[in-house]
Amino acid sequence: MSFFNSLGRSMSRTPRGPKRSPTPTSATFQPDMPPPPVPQSPVNSGPKPLYLCSPFVEAALVKGNFKTIVVLPKYVDIMEWVAVNVFDFYTNLNEFYGVISECCTQQSCPTMSAGPTLNYTWINQDRKSVHLAAPTYIDYVMTWIQNLLDDENVFPTKSGHDFPQSFPATVKHVYRQLLRVFAHIYHAHYPQILHLRSEPHFNSLFAHFLAFGREYELLDIKDVKGAANSPVGAGMLWEKWREMGILEG
Repeated sequence: MSFFNSLGRSMSRTPRGPKRSPTPTSATFQPDMPPPPVPQSPVNSGPKPLYLCSPFVEAALVKGNFKTIVVLPKYVDIMEWVAVNVFDFYTNLNEFYGVISECCTQQSCPTMSAGPTLNYTWINQDRKSVHLAAPTYIDYVMTWIQNLLDDENVFPTKSGHDFPQSFPATVKHVYRQLLRVFAHIYHAHYPQILHLRSEPHFNSLFAHFLAFGREYELLDIKDVKGAANSPVGAGMLWEKWREMGILEG
């Protein structure tokens, strides 16, 4: 079922990502000169992340395909279903981050990293992309989402109050930011998750988050995987869990 189709096609477009550096083409080189060799991706040069290694990648509380727990229940309004699930994802992720937050400091995480070559930027009040330390970035994200959840005009909780027409676009933005928090924790703090023996809980939460996001078109694959030259580390779990039958394509 399409969450966006339920409200028509009036939603705003996804913001464009940062501009990439121009890539040299064959016209850059002389006809008699061979093009330079393509450098090997730095992602493949290092050891495999722990979260992609067995037995950690298989650790989960839920067995089987997550499709069964994300489908819209009978007689439930799709807006209510999306709202309550987004609230739960935010609450659970916030609790996980709270447990490992003392390991995420300005010194240990000077950027909002989510892969060997990927650092997320924040759009400030001047509409400029700025690099922030991960704890600052995550604090901004969680505070912004909490304010939205507390806003009766965005997440109505009283009978007779309808969801705004902008709700799907707002939720998609929320989802993108929550994905970034997941990605940073997997990339920078998975050892702490393992130390707490919480990998089954965290993996299940992330798999549920991915399955729900794809079911209701809240996640774009390009956000999950990232660009070819700066992939999202945790995005590789998407492919791995698809191969294992946990997620659908």
